[in-house]
Amino acid sequence: MDTALVLFSGGQDSTTCLAWALDRYGRVETIGFEYGQRHAVELACRAPIRSALRELHPGRLGPDHLIDLRPGMAALGQTAMTAAVAIEMGEEGLPTTFVPGRNLLFLVYAGALAYRRGLRRLVGGMCETDFSGYPDCRDDTIKAMQLALNLGLQRRLVLETPLMWLNKAATWALADQFGIVRLVIEQTHTCYRGDREHRHDWGFGCADCPACELRAGGYRAWQGAERRPGERPGAPPLDPAGV
Repeated sequence: MDTALVLFSGGQDSTTCLAWALDRYGRVETIGFEYGQRHAVELACRAPIRSALRELHPGRLGPDHLIDLRPGMAALGQTAMTAAVAIEMGEEGLPTTFVPGRNLLFLVYAGALAYRRGLRRLVGGMCETDFSGYPDCRDDTIKAMQLALNLGLQRRLVLETPLMWLNKAATWALADQFGIVRLVIEQTHTCYRGDREHRHDWGFGCADCPACELRAGGYRAWQGAERRPGERPGAPPLDPAGV
């Protein structure tokens, strides 16, 4: 029986990754992080999503682990993701929503937990196709982190990123494949501003932050695209050796 730990935020991408992992592995646990994010409402979405997916995959979904990173992240400075700062392009060519080191830190904590829990695979929703320019979402970054974790923990962990080469329309198609489109629309949260008041055909959000625009655009493209039945998009897992 293979095992996995899914980095699960309560958003569209991580929910789709959780469904992807439950479809493949006999034992799946989740890990989430509270780091002072403006859209902390996403954390409240996690429990109902897990409950719904548990019903779809009886006996496969194990415990959830929520890690509080707020003191450490606050000490590193604020971004548009963690404070009421304008969402725009920064001076270094990165959006102000970029939280330096966030995904690297998440993977270190996830790797340490996987070590303790005896879980072999780490599954994350990082994507280089629709990634807002975040350098810690790139495939090269994930490969480097896998190598570092395997060396530092003396384990053969596999980092899997099933959305790495998918655009948002293909991510919607993948959710449809697993029968969770309604769950994604009603229960997941993506909006950077934490808006759960305004509902659209693609879900809740402000509709004008970058995350909402990406989600909405992907939904419209998916709705208009021809979907081939039985297609299973997604990149293969990285080699366990990390090279």
